[in-house]
Amino acid sequence: MTESDDRYRAPALDKGLDILECLAGIEGGLTQAELAKALDRSPNQFYRMLDRLVRRGYVTRIEGDRFALTLKMFGMAQLHAPTRRLVSYATPLMRALAEESRQANQLVVFDRGKAVVVAQQEAPGYWGISIRVGSHIDLFDTGSGHTLLAFNTPERRALMVAENQTPHGTTEIPADLTAKFERIRAQGYEQMPSAQTANVVNISAPVLAPDDSAIAAITIPFMPLVDAAAAPDITAATKLLQTTCASLSRLAGHEAPD
Repeated sequence: MTESDDRYRAPALDKGLDILECLAGIEGGLTQAELAKALDRSPNQFYRMLDRLVRRGYVTRIEGDRFALTLKMFGMAQLHAPTRRLVSYATPLMRALAEESRQANQLVVFDRGKAVVVAQQEAPGYWGISIRVGSHIDLFDTGSGHTLLAFNTPERRALMVAENQTPHGTTEIPADLTAKFERIRAQGYEQMPSAQTANVVNISAPVLAPDDSAIAAITIPFMPLVDAAAAPDITAATKLLQTTCASLSRLAGHEAPD
């Protein structure tokens, strides 16, 4: 970097970016002393900066005195260009899913402690469940939230939940939900009664990245139709959903096992 290139230096910003970049490459986080050693600075130089990054949600404390990145930056990125690209790939697949299943469906990603609806496809008939794009839904009591948590590593799951603030202020995964994750992963989807709407069953399946983690979920809020003969039942709708998610996962670079 030349002297002219460096004339607009912002030392505090550089220090904060150094911390974020260092923590991004470390599994399990670092103590303040370890971070200072890695960046060849004194621990006192980082105290206030770390405090601000924690308060702003970019960094979290783990195991008492260790610091690790949260998923806030990942969530911010999801709501910009990568998410728009994902939505553009998903839209025709979601439209076909709605036509074949005769049900509405939604595309959901994780963002800063919540599951966020980034695309919505309405049912082709007169009736269906619609959720506004941009709506924030809970991780703990929705099929989309369960799927996003289940199809991630325990370490990433812990970071996701650390950003979640329930009405009671807890960031602990309920024990009964933890026990469900293996079942959800084994069957490849979540199916549960809607906590918000009577007589609706949410079916959610993951959109997988190359490392088998969920980058999104597609959910059908399945509503039984009066003219049942004209529409697939919930078992058929689930298979259609899994096929759609597998197609979108392949577009995201995921390779299904042989």
